Amino acid sequence: MNCNFVEEHMLDLAAGNAASSEVTRHLNACTGCATKLDEFRSTMALLDEWQAPEPSPYFDTRLKARLREAAAEPVGVRAWFKRPVLGGALAGLMALGVVMLGLVDQDKLHWGGNTQQVSAVQDLQSLDNNEDLFATFDILDDGQQNQTAPSTANF
Repeated sequence: MNCNFVEEHMLDLAAGNAASSEVTRHLNACTGCATKLDEFRSTMALLDEWQAPEPSPYFDTRLKARLREAAAEPVGVRAWFKRPVLGGALAGLMALGVVMLGLVDQDKLHWGGNTQQVSAVQDLQSLDNNEDLFATFDILDDGQQNQTAPSTANF
């Protein structure tokens, strides 16, 4: 029995659940684990004694009034910016857009009318560079067309 196993079950032991004989032997032998168990038990006893304070008698009235005020507020663009999470998300998206625009390679942007010509030239260069690969595909296609039906003579 090791301390890690006992620590995993420490809350159950402090709540009053029965311990196995191995755990009991470990607690008798290990003063560190026994001390932690005593501390957990004293904390549980304090929590049992604690009483939650009663809410103010006007709590429900004020809560209902606040809910009516919130429902009456107009929902517009300004209301979105009053919510910190939504405003932060919008600001983050705007910052991301600015960063992404800065990372774009300006040489690859083609704003003029020559984008089709550049695209066609790039396609032709790609075909020239990959000529051997495409020839291999043609050989594979020719081999597939020459086979009419699988042969069963080998079975």
